[in-house]
Amino acid sequence: MRAYQILPGENIDGLRCADLPDRELGAGEVRIRVHAVSLNYRDLMVASGNYLMTVDDPIIPCSDGAGEVVAVGHGTTRFKVGDRVAASFFPCWEEGGMSPEKIRHSLGGDIDGMLAEEVIIDQRALVKIPPSLSFVDAAALPCAGVSAWNAIFASNERIKPGDTVLLLGTGDVSVLGLQMAKAAGMRTIITSNSDEHLRRARELGAHHTINHLTTPEWHEEVLRLTDELGANVVLEGQDTVSRSVAAASMGGSVAIIGGASGFGDETNVASLLSGAKRMVGIVVGSRAMLADLVRFADVVGLKPVVDRVFTFDQAAAAYRYLASGAHFGKVVITVGS
Repeated sequence: MRAYQILPGENIDGLRCADLPDRELGAGEVRIRVHAVSLNYRDLMVASGNYLMTVDDPIIPCSDGAGEVVAVGHGTTRFKVGDRVAASFFPCWEEGGMSPEKIRHSLGGDIDGMLAEEVIIDQRALVKIPPSLSFVDAAALPCAGVSAWNAIFASNERIKPGDTVLLLGTGDVSVLGLQMAKAAGMRTIITSNSDEHLRRARELGAHHTINHLTTPEWHEEVLRLTDELGANVVLEGQDTVSRSVAAASMGGSVAIIGGASGFGDETNVASLLSGAKRMVGIVVGSRAMLADLVRFADVVGLKPVVDRVFTFDQAAAAYRYLASGAHFGKVVITVGS
């Protein structure tokens, strides 16, 4: 069985394909023939050694993948051979609130992930995928998709159609969040430093777009566009928290996701208090959230935007393309024929 391995800190050049021995299935485990894997910025962090979790030995990278069940271990009740499945980012977080125990492991972080021809995963970490979603579609959802779902829906019980969602940047989480919010009948505003990315966001149905380079005080533009009410939910992943808080509505929430560019900005606590606003840290989400997102995508016909697809032998090139920042939507690696 071929699989890629990487030792965190060796960077993309350290990504190597190896022939690994198969092992017997344990109780409740499922063997999956992987068909598609999608990359996230987090995979670049693992490669560079800048991810929060550290390991001493090479691991199979990538959290996001989908495939077909080819064997099940003793006591497996949730799946059978032939089922199409996707894996959850945190294999120990099935449902409910987050806890240290539930997020103690993450696929492709401190334990083996999905960038392999076959993987073995506990049945409790898997979700069935419907015929409406291809393996490529399903592989795009577990990390970025669940993060957006958690930020918009799972962490906001009062969110409803007609509310405004502000998405900062046109990275994977923002683009998937735009698709979800639009499908749920919400007003969407998205920012970027690329007019081409903003054009593509409008094609996806964004109601308003803002180039934050030409409009550096973009929070003021958000208020203008919303008749000074602000956005009910802000998806924040950059060092612009004070502007995000200013752009949020009274009683609104600012979801802190990722932190690819750091969190050097200081929060305006007075603005939070006076507007009864709240900040929520988003750490991907549970298997139950992935299941909810998959059902939602099936019902509304959501198809994740895929920028480019690479073959298994082109994995390093896929990593480099992601690192270039040129993508709009997901970068996916197909596995097998």
